[in-house]
Amino acid sequence: MPIPSDMSKPIRKTAKLHAYHQLLNWIIDGTLQPEEKLNDIELAQALGVSRTPIRESLQLLESQGFVTMQPGRATQVTPVQKDDINHLLPPLASLQALATELAAPHMTEEIIEELEEKNRQFAESLKAKNFTEALRIDEQFHQIIIDTANNPYISQIVEMLQAHVRRLFYSEKIILRESSIETHAKLIQLYKEKQTQELAALMTDNWLYTLEEL
Repeated sequence: MPIPSDMSKPIRKTAKLHAYHQLLNWIIDGTLQPEEKLNDIELAQALGVSRTPIRESLQLLESQGFVTMQPGRATQVTPVQKDDINHLLPPLASLQALATELAAPHMTEEIIEELEEKNRQFAESLKAKNFTEALRIDEQFHQIIIDTANNPYISQIVEMLQAHVRRLFYSEKIILRESSIETHAKLIQLYKEKQTQELAALMTDNWLYTLEEL
């Protein structure tokens, strides 16, 4: 089980949170491969924590569908199923659309400027063909809207769904299209004009184009 050896030790984040986020990132980016068997002792040594937070993190990852744990047998990373995109994107699109509407009354000039800056960075990454960076910035763009909506339940569910989608994007090498730059710009313009009714439909289309392409 190859694990990066140049990991920084946890800052005073709880050991469980540190372990959970690092394991999740490794599963998403393929450091921990689909169906790979996980050894909690090796993981604990790699992350500089005890076995307890590793076990707790694996239990949480199992509840979210990233690993399978069989008592007395192996703990494994779940396989990547390309067809899962059909189950992931419709609810994610609906929640993102709802958050887009909920954010509208709280959208300030400062937040709009932040969205514009993220879209500029997103465009630069796409044009430079830095698709991993583009995906990260695209998520940051949408997270600004989620945070502005200020609904913790939407935020938690979106975070979990988004992690599965990100894993599929890495695994299937799905590339974000440049037309997303224009879609982001339209969203920002609708916020400026306070055209709330049109926001949800545009956000839904922004997420569902992947289904059409696949």
